[in-house]
Amino acid sequence: MFEQATIAVRDEQGYAQLHARIDAAFDARDVEVFLNRVAKAKLRIRDYEGILKRGLLGKEAVALYEALPVSDQGLTRERYLRLVEAVPLDLRQRYLKVYAYY
Repeated sequence: MFEQATIAVRDEQGYAQLHARIDAAFDARDVEVFLNRVAKAKLRIRDYEGILKRGLLGKEAVALYEALPVSDQGLTRERYLRLVEAVPLDLRQRYLKVYAYY
């Protein structure tokens, strides 16, 4: 069975601040608002860097992300994409254009 290697976080403070913003966007009460903002920006939900640059995760999120070491950036993208896939199916179907791969 495959077991993912553990990667240590190097900048714990910046990492925690950025993850708090991502978790807030995908909170069960706010995820629909976030998906609506992504749809209005005409972005795809899996375009993490595009969403960051548009400020959809907060104005400071870009600076926090860029200040992280590359390994922490990768862990952050991975967490974001995991949360994208954890959105309930009914919301994913309602925001099909945001989730589509085309």
